[in-house]
Amino acid sequence: MSASQSTAGVAVVGLGRVGLPLALSFAGRGLDVIGIDNDPARLGALADGRMPFAEHGAQELLDRVRPALSLSERVADAARARHIVITLGTPSFSHIEIDMRDIRSALDDLLPVLAPGHSLILRSTVAPGTTAFVAGYLEKNRGFRIGEDVFVAHAPERIAAGRFLAEIDTLPCIIGGVGARSGEVAAELFGAFDAPIVQTTPVQAELAKIWTNILRYTNFALPNLLMMDCERYHANVFDVIDLINRDYPRGGIAQPGFTAGTCLRKDFTFSEERSAAPGMLLAVSRVNESVPLFLLEGAKRRVGGLENRRVAVLGLAFKADTDDERDSLAHKLVRLLERELADVTVHDPEVPTPTATLEETLAEAEVVIVATNHSAFRTPATLAAIAELGAGDPLVVDPWDCWGGAQVFAYASELAGLGAPR
Repeated sequence: MSASQSTAGVAVVGLGRVGLPLALSFAGRGLDVIGIDNDPARLGALADGRMPFAEHGAQELLDRVRPALSLSERVADAARARHIVITLGTPSFSHIEIDMRDIRSALDDLLPVLAPGHSLILRSTVAPGTTAFVAGYLEKNRGFRIGEDVFVAHAPERIAAGRFLAEIDTLPCIIGGVGARSGEVAAELFGAFDAPIVQTTPVQAELAKIWTNILRYTNFALPNLLMMDCERYHANVFDVIDLINRDYPRGGIAQPGFTAGTCLRKDFTFSEERSAAPGMLLAVSRVNESVPLFLLEGAKRRVGGLENRRVAVLGLAFKADTDDERDSLAHKLVRLLERELADVTVHDPEVPTPTATLEETLAEAEVVIVATNHSAFRTPATLAAIAELGAGDPLVVDPWDCWGGAQVFAYASELAGLGAPR
């Protein structure tokens, strides 16, 4: 079947947190969409009309566009659409190298069924040169002239979780096409949205995406390193940040916290694997990865060993008000605490992982560590519950400054009456 005989406008391969909102958004703009995923639970939820994860406004959109969305577990079925958008995960190997196995597998499934007129658009975050590899792979194995017979482009996803339906129409859509017309063809598809389209080369599109995440990862490492320096010098990190930023045109340092999530923790490796300054971005990663241990050691210095002490961890998600636990440093914190033989209890009102209630988690806790700054935690009621339910006067470890007390380490009695929830 040629692309001109396709039965749908677009196929989205991978219905995760990037692919599914995109598929729903295309359907919302009037396109017939084929959604493809190999997770039976996810496909089952969608067949039942349920979003498999939280994304603001997505359930309502799914309710509205279900007739325009067909589902399949076979990548080859994507060829029923003219445009094929790949939104598969691209993790990194421990050897500081992009893991392209899922993309390669999808390409192998598509090779026999691709036809002149098809476009294949990488939406996944990839290492520089990956789009050119995909184009070369199709040319080598099928003899296609890229940009004439079939069209290959990279249109990187840059939307924040929870903001998809707003940002799909506002954030500039970067497109890097291979060959004469690939960028133009990809723009025809993404022109369904209101966002401005910026045409560039494939490698510049790839670099723009990974360095957007590297910038954020580095920016967040600086206040985390400052927090560690302040502990060494017996200074208050929140006071120092205020001194840096207050009425100063060249300030702007962020607040400390757990810096994690799938994109930030892995995307720097896509540059690091061929870096002209090897180790620089690894050092940034090391700072952010050290935060759980820093907080644990700080607690030990104040209360003694943690063996057989009840430690409450608030939050498992990688950032506030999301149900996404992927690559969250909260899990690393829990593992480190368990290695100290602490009695660890966990509460998170957002994530799918079963956790204890807030009351059960805080009961008789000697140490409370805020791992995720959910809105539900940043209330006077939660601070009051810590003081009321904890053992004696529990130590509160809060790099986020959830209650405005401007203390990373403070006892509940100290925080009472200080500041206001942030």
